[in-house]
Amino acid sequence: MRLAPSSSRLVLAALVSGALAASAGFAAAQDIRPRDPVINVAGEGDASVAPDMAVLTLAVVRNGKTAADALSANSAAMNEVLPALKSGGIAERDIQTSNFSIYPQYRHNEPKNGVMEPPQIVGYEVSNTLTLRVRDLEKLGAIIDQSVKLGVNQGGQIVFTNDDPSKTMAEARKAAVADALARAKTLTEAAGVKLGRILEISENASRSMPPQPMMRMSMAKDMEATPVASGENTYNVTVNVTFALEQ
Repeated sequence: MRLAPSSSRLVLAALVSGALAASAGFAAAQDIRPRDPVINVAGEGDASVAPDMAVLTLAVVRNGKTAADALSANSAAMNEVLPALKSGGIAERDIQTSNFSIYPQYRHNEPKNGVMEPPQIVGYEVSNTLTLRVRDLEKLGAIIDQSVKLGVNQGGQIVFTNDDPSKTMAEARKAAVADALARAKTLTEAAGVKLGRILEISENASRSMPPQPMMRMSMAKDMEATPVASGENTYNVTVNVTFALEQ
C-alpha cells in the first residue's frame, strides 16, 4: 500500500523525533554517569633574592606668578638635574618623564555680606616628575643627595626590584608544586585512597612588597649621605593542582 505524500511526511517526522529523543536520552545517561574521582589542592612556594635595581621617583616643583614664570623656573632646574643624573651613571634609557603638570593656585576669599566671591588665581605650580632605574644600588644614596642639591624638591619613592627574576620565580614554582604534592599525599593517606596522576595545574604568581621609603625632599644644600637599605625581594607562587584518584 502506498502512502499519500502527506502521510509520508508524518511518518518521516515521527522517525526523526524518535531518533532525537533516543539521542537525548543517551546524552542524559552520559551526564548522570558517575564522574571520575579527583582531588584539588593548592600549594604555595616562595623564594627570596637581593634586589639588583631600584626604581626611583623624583620631581621638581616650582611656583610662579604666571604659568610661564613657573615653567621657566622648573625648566632651569631640570636642565641641571638631567645632565647630572646622566654623568652620575644613569643611562638615558633609564630616565623617563612620568608626569608633567601645570596647576593654577587659588586664593579663596571670605564671603562678603553673605555672598561667596569666586576664587582668584594668585599663581601657578609646575611639576615635572622623573622615574629612574638605578642599576648600581651603591650609587642610590649619592644620586638622591645630588638631585636634591640641584633642585629636586619632591618625590623620593623607591621600589627595589630585580631586572630578571626568572630563576627566583622558578625556585618558587618548584616549592609550590612540592607543597601541593605533599598536601595531596597527606589528604589521600588520611582518606585511605591512592593518589593518581596530575590532571591539571594552574598558577598565580606575585611579589611580596616590603615597605618602601617615602621622602619629602627639601632644598637643603648641605646634607649627609642618604642611607638606603635594600633588603630582599620575595616572590610568591600559588599553584592549583588537580589529581586523579585511583580506584
